[in-house]
Amino acid sequence: MLKALNTAATGMQAQQTNMDTIANNLANVSTTGFKKARAEFEDLMYQTVKEPGAQTGANSVSPTGVQVGLGVKTSAVQKDFAQGSTKITRAPFDIEIQGSGFFPVQLPDGQIAYTRNGAFKKAPDGRLADQNGYALQPEITIPPDASGVEINPDGLVQIITGVNTVPQNVGQIQLVNFVNPAGLKSIGRNLFVPSNASGLPQQGTPGQAGLGIVAQGQLETSNVNVVDEMVNMITAQRAYETNSKVVQATDQMLQYMNNLR
Repeated sequence: MLKALNTAATGMQAQQTNMDTIANNLANVSTTGFKKARAEFEDLMYQTVKEPGAQTGANSVSPTGVQVGLGVKTSAVQKDFAQGSTKITRAPFDIEIQGSGFFPVQLPDGQIAYTRNGAFKKAPDGRLADQNGYALQPEITIPPDASGVEINPDGLVQIITGVNTVPQNVGQIQLVNFVNPAGLKSIGRNLFVPSNASGLPQQGTPGQAGLGIVAQGQLETSNVNVVDEMVNMITAQRAYETNSKVVQATDQMLQYMNNLR
């Protein structure tokens, strides 16, 4: 009887994790470059009362056996890196990745982090940086006298200065990809860092080696679908409620046992 209480408790805990994941998705429905997550579960150990195929007679075996499950646990929270929708901004330093890849930026401690958020700004020293001031790598500096900036699909950054109508190259945007992007570690601020599961960063020019191209004047929005998340939320709520009913039913059964004369 106590196993039912513990099993239902694991179900409630798993659905709480599921709800936390859904809540984070909905909270970031307007976050540029955000990638939704999905909680995944697996069953726990089984109490084996009778082994499947156990000998039951001289010439017979049990066709199924008796195994009682002991609950569920969260096995993973999987990131979905599907492409988000496009938002046209026409801002010269807004850059969208169309396809695979990440922008590398340098953190204050010198570590390189990776992001899908291409809402870059021109820092006081002219370098392109994200909203936190982390410089795009390799660094690209826009001169103060630049009257126009053009970013080609292959990441080549060109400017026009003064009356000179001939574009000048000032840098090349590089993208980075991973063997297993789902293995990246989220550190907040729209940033990821590599882990043993993601593999090593593989840097290249946009449009080559399986990397996506870049598009100037537009951003990738969150890939969260509000309708899907609402349906998932209702499902998680009902699953939590059902597990709580198991706790109540088990409690009533224990109460009946205590009242036996």
